[in-house]
Amino acid sequence: MTTLFTGYRLGDLVLPNRVVMAPMTRVRAAAGGLATPSMARYYAQRATAGLIVTEGVQPNLIGQSNPGTPGLHTDDQVTAWRTVTDAVHTNGGRVFAQIMHGGRVSHPDTTGMQPVGPSAVAAVGEVFTPNGRQPARAPRALDTAEVPEHVHSYADAARRAVDAGFDGVELHGANGYLISQFLSSNANLRTDRYGGSVTNRIRFAVEAVTATAEAIGADRTGIRLSPGGAFWGIEEADVAELYAALLTELSRLGLAYIHLEATIGEETLVALRRIWPGTLVMNPVLPMGPKQAGRSDADHWLGLGADLISFGRAFIANPDLVERLRTGLPIAPADEATYFEGGDNGYLTYSAYQHSA
Repeated sequence: MTTLFTGYRLGDLVLPNRVVMAPMTRVRAAAGGLATPSMARYYAQRATAGLIVTEGVQPNLIGQSNPGTPGLHTDDQVTAWRTVTDAVHTNGGRVFAQIMHGGRVSHPDTTGMQPVGPSAVAAVGEVFTPNGRQPARAPRALDTAEVPEHVHSYADAARRAVDAGFDGVELHGANGYLISQFLSSNANLRTDRYGGSVTNRIRFAVEAVTATAEAIGADRTGIRLSPGGAFWGIEEADVAELYAALLTELSRLGLAYIHLEATIGEETLVALRRIWPGTLVMNPVLPMGPKQAGRSDADHWLGLGADLISFGRAFIANPDLVERLRTGLPIAPADEATYFEGGDNGYLTYSAYQHSA
């Protein structure tokens, strides 16, 4: 019988369990988007996960969403990330880099540039900047001739990720960032081949994934999606049709996995599982929602056909989450005030479960 603790083969990787550490923004990078020794320790502490997916990593400077996030677009960044991947591998783990282009969810105070997006439509809400939260500004709409540059930014970052020792990459196609903006029906008002119809709105995602798979191998490439998610004011018309079309196109590539968030009803997600022939990673609760995922959520989705289950917030305060899930130990809550404050507090200050004498 398949359980959360049954091994799983993912491409060339043998995972000892089906627990995935989901990507979570932690804004602990040094100046220049460099990974740090603290980041190496943080990820190495959680290497008992079947697979770790890092926080979002910008593929170029204009794709940086928040200050304090790491990049994969300079040689120095590659060198810095090697300390992280080496630490994870030394502890017996496996790690993918999540490649995240923020698109319109950015600010000139962070990058020195006007954000770009499919159309000149501002995100809803305030974005983080070095000078505090500020209202999101309207991005500059990309010209058709510019789009391939941003498509290939994911592939370029993926090559650097492999050079840095990562086992693979996950494209961030969820939560209102650039790929999600192209999928959207209200952030994407284009009238060229990248906008309008479902076929056109999925084109950017398909091209970005295809370019990445060609660069590093499909079996080392995944993508995260949030069907129907309303992050940063995103709306998606015809969600079921949109994601059925997207998964049908992606199914031709032989990818490592798709990673779905539970951002729409279970019936739709199960229908997408039927369309997708490969590995499905399921994130069973809403990001930043009121509920933290636990063992029962994992078992539920394994029963519905998911292959791997990702946990986000539960991994922040529980570096030994796999063992806690295995033995039924309590899952400690994280201090939300420290999520984005930087430094080691609320980052390296959580320990494994202490058994009483």
